[in-house]
Amino acid sequence: MDSSQPAARSGGVVGILAFSGIVAAITQTLVVPLIGKLPTLFDTTASNASWVVTATLLAAAVITPVAGRLGDMYGKKRMLLASLVPLILGSVVCALSSSVVPMIAGRGLQGLGMGVVPLGISLLRDVVPAEKLGSSIALMSASMGVGGALGLPFSAAIAENASWRVLFWVVAALTLAVATLIWFFVPAGRENTASGSFDLLGAIGLGIALVCLLLGVSKGADWGWGSGTTLGLLAAAIVLLLAWGWWELRSAEPLVDLRVTARPQVLMTNAASILVGFAMYSQSLVIPQLLQLPKETGYGLGESMLAMGLWMAPAGLMMMIISPIGAKLSAAKGPRITLTVGALVIALGYGISLPLIGNGSALGLLAVTIVCSTGVGFAYGAMPALIMGAVPQSETASANSFNTLMRSIGSSVSAAVMAVVLAQMTTKFGPVSLPSESGFRVAMLIGSCVGIAAAIVAFLIPVRPTATRPQAEPTQDTAPEAVEAKA
Repeated sequence: MDSSQPAARSGGVVGILAFSGIVAAITQTLVVPLIGKLPTLFDTTASNASWVVTATLLAAAVITPVAGRLGDMYGKKRMLLASLVPLILGSVVCALSSSVVPMIAGRGLQGLGMGVVPLGISLLRDVVPAEKLGSSIALMSASMGVGGALGLPFSAAIAENASWRVLFWVVAALTLAVATLIWFFVPAGRENTASGSFDLLGAIGLGIALVCLLLGVSKGADWGWGSGTTLGLLAAAIVLLLAWGWWELRSAEPLVDLRVTARPQVLMTNAASILVGFAMYSQSLVIPQLLQLPKETGYGLGESMLAMGLWMAPAGLMMMIISPIGAKLSAAKGPRITLTVGALVIALGYGISLPLIGNGSALGLLAVTIVCSTGVGFAYGAMPALIMGAVPQSETASANSFNTLMRSIGSSVSAAVMAVVLAQMTTKFGPVSLPSESGFRVAMLIGSCVGIAAAIVAFLIPVRPTATRPQAEPTQDTAPEAVEAKA
């Protein structure tokens, strides 16, 4: 921590950075209540309208590792502020859109602001005292869950009672408020911690590869998994990622230092992150459908979009409540144990859902989301601690951003797998085919199995021997001791 920054201010800094994460997460869920209305609003097809969601996903995946590397090179606070600019501009473009093309462009700009959370977590390492680092990381990580949970009822309430354009004006105002708070009250931290030039070719190569991968995964269900377009994109992604890896290993100043990511602690944590991202996202796809399907199905609850959002909101708040408990567990037993416990709790949440599906109880589904989110709260606070405990100070933001990317890939694969399961296991209700009760059970069973797999991988993470981090960290590019910050 910079000695010029008083420790007493660290609580306010953590609050501001957590607020930025909440706003970013709200942006991601902003259009969920509008998905069904978009074709009518913009006089377009449902397939074209789906790009309003896909554009944000692709832009976020591409920018996350780039923002992390630039944060290490030019300062994390500077890149935080830079990330908020397209978030504001994108919100304004969406608010003013009268056709689907500018709407997609605006959502793409919003996606470029999604590097805020990994940058904020990395900045905490520079500006928060060692004894508060663990709890601060956990709180910042939980902000995404809180924002996602609050975003649904927030956007549904506005969409049902006011113009949909108000949604984007509100997000623009919130983002501007975040930028102002960061500008005036958040210290810069360690500036220019990574030397050298920016790996533009590596950034372009990774960006194209991720677009091919995530586009194939996210649109495969629509295009057909055996279609030439889907298979071509996935094959291109594999070839490009292999070529990108070859380039990064040869580059003197790589976008992502693959030798660091190959360290067992980092590699295994990223593997667990993919699985946790998959398990976390599965229930957020299944539970809302169960809440909203008609009661006539025998297993749907017939709730409105607003009611569904309100039933889902407590789960996100649970992540915020559980974050200090997770930090205390990490301080006592290490973040590896916290991550393992979190994954097991997620698996438990899915397990208890199996007898509850079809019993007509919203309270039962609420319990499932709360248990799963409790596990996510443990896991999301532990993963950045494990990453930062194994990488040099000069690569904190880059490594955290890459870890965030791994979670996003897990979530994207989860969406694809759940879509296939629910599309294949259907029941006819007159002329309409809907996902069957058994389809939902299989989806939740898959989530439970993936949670168990994540726990096994997490438990096998080889954590380096811990030591108390010195108050003034050395400036040379050496890996720090594992972050075992006391809450």
